[in-house]
Amino acid sequence: MVSPTPERMKVLDDKGNAPSNLFGAVEDLQYIDTSFSIIPKLLKPKADKLVIGMIYNQSEPQSADAMERIKTLADKLNVTLIALPLNSSADAQLVTQSLLSKNIDAFFANPDNTVFASFETILKNCDQHNVPIFTSEAGLVQRGAVAAFGADIYQWGYQAGEQAAQYLKTGKTDGLKPEMVKIRKRVYNPAAVKKYNIAIPTNFEAVK
Repeated sequence: MVSPTPERMKVLDDKGNAPSNLFGAVEDLQYIDTSFSIIPKLLKPKADKLVIGMIYNQSEPQSADAMERIKTLADKLNVTLIALPLNSSADAQLVTQSLLSKNIDAFFANPDNTVFASFETILKNCDQHNVPIFTSEAGLVQRGAVAAFGADIYQWGYQAGEQAAQYLKTGKTDGLKPEMVKIRKRVYNPAAVKKYNIAIPTNFEAVK
């Protein structure tokens, strides 16, 4: 399983225990704080206040949770957040263009399935309007976002796969439990950084 924590999936019992048949690699929302917080450090606003746009999927609990968390964070960072719902990747072009018409300084790619599925459409529109994309998933940086701090989805799946392999070898679940994703990366896309003339901290590595 590649998933949010059992608490955020709302599957804990009355005593706070996760289901006994739940295994794999899980993640909480703290990495989003780090990913979102780097934007004001790397970008100067066009006007007085930085305006960041994002899309979220109302029907995906993880996406809605992340949006609420980012809204609170934006207030603390004195950033204006404009968030629009997107429930189908078929509407990505329309919603992205609507967001870009609001004169945003940057786009934050929320880690949800709809954004992943429609990322190339989002990227194409943002590039046309010279709006950089930041995210919390290393794979989206490979696909054209400027920078991210967060889990690499491939490594996350690999970690869950190691648990599955252990079960297949032994036929037992002894020692298996939901465990936090181990590998998080600070990465940037050299081409995107060059396009937007952004100075990246030295603790970020270039994606290959």
